[in-house]
Amino acid sequence: MSAIVTDQFRINNAGNFLGDVNNSSNSYYVFVGLSNPSAAVRSSNAFGRNTTDATWNDQTTRKSPVDNFNYLHHVKDTMVFGKKITSNNIRRVVRKINWTKDTTYDMYRHDYSPSNRSPNGQTSRLYDTDFYVINKDFSVYICIDNGSTGINTTGNPSLNEPTLTGLEPFRATGATDDGYLWKYLFTVAPSDIIKFDATEFIPLPNNWETSTDANIANVRDNGNAEISNNQIKKIFVQDGGTSYSNPGAGGLEVDIIGDGEGAKAIIDVGTDAKINDVKVSVGGKGYSYGIVDLTDLQPTNPNSKLIPIIPPSKGHGFDIYKELGADRVLVYARFDDSTKDFPIDTKFAQIGIVKNPTSIGSTQIFNQTQYSSVSSLYLNSFDSPSPVKVGDLITQDVKNTSGVKIGLVRGYVVSFDVVSSDISNKIAVLKYYQDRSLYFNSSTGDQQDTTGISTIGGINGQIYKFSGSEIIKGTDGSSNYQVGIKTTFSGISTNPTGTKVVDLGVEFKDGVAQSEINNQSGDIIYLDNRQLITRDSRQKEDIKVILEF
Repeated sequence: MSAIVTDQFRINNAGNFLGDVNNSSNSYYVFVGLSNPSAAVRSSNAFGRNTTDATWNDQTTRKSPVDNFNYLHHVKDTMVFGKKITSNNIRRVVRKINWTKDTTYDMYRHDYSPSNRSPNGQTSRLYDTDFYVINKDFSVYICIDNGSTGINTTGNPSLNEPTLTGLEPFRATGATDDGYLWKYLFTVAPSDIIKFDATEFIPLPNNWETSTDANIANVRDNGNAEISNNQIKKIFVQDGGTSYSNPGAGGLEVDIIGDGEGAKAIIDVGTDAKINDVKVSVGGKGYSYGIVDLTDLQPTNPNSKLIPIIPPSKGHGFDIYKELGADRVLVYARFDDSTKDFPIDTKFAQIGIVKNPTSIGSTQIFNQTQYSSVSSLYLNSFDSPSPVKVGDLITQDVKNTSGVKIGLVRGYVVSFDVVSSDISNKIAVLKYYQDRSLYFNSSTGDQQDTTGISTIGGINGQIYKFSGSEIIKGTDGSSNYQVGIKTTFSGISTNPTGTKVVDLGVEFKDGVAQSEINNQSGDIIYLDNRQLITRDSRQKEDIKVILEF
């Protein structure tokens, strides 16, 4: 037996996701990560990476994300920074269809199907049809009529841009009547234009059903008015037929029969006994289908085909999510240098969305506006200018109480932020993460047996973390360097020069700060491998993620 998942299911899911994000018991974050997408310094086959920056940055050779637990665990280890999604930063969106002069648009119809395709787009689905537009003022309109008939099946080119914002359908004025009838829905708010406007999508207002905004409420309530409930606005003349009596000037008003009530239409018959035009005189209410009663025109051979166009439930404008097919959601996030949580000098090649990560050392859902998911070191020993670069492999010896080396700490540099370069008081914050590429076999990039595995483990098999007074060693590929941790520093801010307090973003203890979340917590619901993005101190990134349901 054939079965379908309907468009309304997709639209409902988009709404449910929006509600889930806005639920105070949940925390959704847009995150960036993977500072070293090319193969690691020590390996030519690092997990989930390409051999070189060139292959990663090439769309055709870049490794695609893998949807399994193994890959997603690795993504969580290479996360750098997350920013919380709020109701102000998420909108339902629909395809952007700009009004352009001389373009022929399809009209709204309730019955597009594989056997009744839209005349211009040849689509079998209403939501794939260009039946609405956005004008230069960011106002959105439904095309109620494009001048099409059974003879002129495609309709007319649109000559006059719709600009009115009244409640009832109108014809846009111009030098020539183009036959179009438009219904105003809403105007995109200036704040939404800044955040959510995109080349391919129109953002829809949030909470259309409950909004108290006067413009929204008027359009919505007009659609839901008792007289406008499924009110018929258009009758399509597919076939004018023959043998109909001419009622004379002004036409003849007839009933529209169906499961609604009160609708009437005025029929104009030409001298050739064909129905030339049909205009809705009374829209009625409550229709899910309709048949125009032509009995009073006394046809000897009734053969016309008039199709009342049924609006969405409650009428045009009552539920724009259903009317426009809003099965996509746009999530917006801005990443800038307003916080030390997001390093100004880092790189990233992955963007994703994670739901409900937990606070470090806890099972409680993390609920702050942002998080740092890397570890940090407060340094007081380094060369100026520093040779430390994002992506560097750094190491530190682990020694027992007798001073004997028993292991090795490894990590990848995510950021090196010089807080003070004063020769007598040099301070920098180094951020790093540790992922499996550091510990897997350097040749195979997996768990194949390799020598020295015992030196890169710790107590109970846990991976060592950087700490203490042992020197950290690194290489930038051309030179070796050493840096030291200031173990006497604890706190969240510093004032090394005595002139300016610097917020470090995370809490340090003995020169070390942990990730603010449990890295392996939460569910990744979206992931995108991107061309490597390199940041600088003056850079901002506006990230827009489209989720389609």
